[in-house]
Amino acid sequence: MKHHPISGHTPPNPAHKYERVAVIGAGSWGTALAATLAQSGVSVRLWGRNSSVVDAINREHRNEEMLPGVDLPETLHAVREMAGALANADAALIVVPSRSIRSVSRQVAEHAPAGIPIAVCAKGIEAETGLLMSQVAEEELPGHPIGCVSGPTFARETALGHPTSATVAFPFTYADRLSPQDSPAVRMAVSLSTESFRAYVSDDLVGVEIGGAVKNVIAIACGMMTGAGFAENTRAALITRGVDEMKVLAEALGGRRETVTGLSGIGDLCLTCSSPTSRNMSLGQQLGQGISRADCFDGRPVVVEGEVNARSVTDLARRLGVSMPICETVRHILHDGADLGAAFAALWARPLEAEPRAMDLAFSHPATDQAIATLAERIS
Repeated sequence: MKHHPISGHTPPNPAHKYERVAVIGAGSWGTALAATLAQSGVSVRLWGRNSSVVDAINREHRNEEMLPGVDLPETLHAVREMAGALANADAALIVVPSRSIRSVSRQVAEHAPAGIPIAVCAKGIEAETGLLMSQVAEEELPGHPIGCVSGPTFARETALGHPTSATVAFPFTYADRLSPQDSPAVRMAVSLSTESFRAYVSDDLVGVEIGGAVKNVIAIACGMMTGAGFAENTRAALITRGVDEMKVLAEALGGRRETVTGLSGIGDLCLTCSSPTSRNMSLGQQLGQGISRADCFDGRPVVVEGEVNARSVTDLARRLGVSMPICETVRHILHDGADLGAAFAALWARPLEAEPRAMDLAFSHPATDQAIATLAERIS
């Protein structure tokens, strides 16, 4: 075995890919992940509800509705029957919007082979229960190892083969630690990895999922301030303090702060807060420009995950006694009818704090009244 010239060590024996993987959800991200698996040499069945999308993938190797202009591997096969997608599958990915995870997981449970690992590829917190997406899936899929795939990934760039990285997270059992190459996390990471897609492995499912849920809310905040005419200083401050909000919520739920500094946390946050390709960033920009919510996206009913998560994230934080002022500000604007300018001015004029939370300091801001008056006027 050859010495690796970059890592500086000889890699261990390779893990085995899953031979057959079902991808449940033929949206843009589901299609991109299915294409990545197919490029990796995995046999893939992609389930979709829309018969015209399924037919086009099989006949033309395109999903023009979700990924226009992107050629898909000819080996990728799409189906409309859940049973057909899951028949003889070794593993599955559920790639649907967060609000559909429970109902789709229930359907998957009817047809999935016993005990196969299932990774959830949606980001958020269920509004009614405060559960992470993996926890929702666990309730509906008992007996299956449940994990997630998350990271800084735009579907189109992934499908076009741009170098991309993401994290595959599953809890590690005792047996997984003895033979990590046989664990669901490692096998799924190997199955997804191609010449352009590089998967990393984590055992911190909570930390990975919190990063994915909170980053969408912070991206709306960044978009709002960008749309209101502010620039890089403002966005950098929101991103950095947004990471801190991710860390404190992850830690409160038993996750690791270190995880938030990885791909699924700060990596995904930087991507989502830096491009209008993100629907979360785009929504924020439009609102910051004074466009009403009803008129955003030219009046089209676009699902924006961070809009829902602004409420569910802060509900969970309140229950845990965790302070998340940026997320609270977004919630007040989106769901409580707060004025955007006044809400962000109040955010900036809060009492001053120490950056390391361990110092536990807070003291009055010397220019609170001026900050509220000046910023509120500038943003409005």
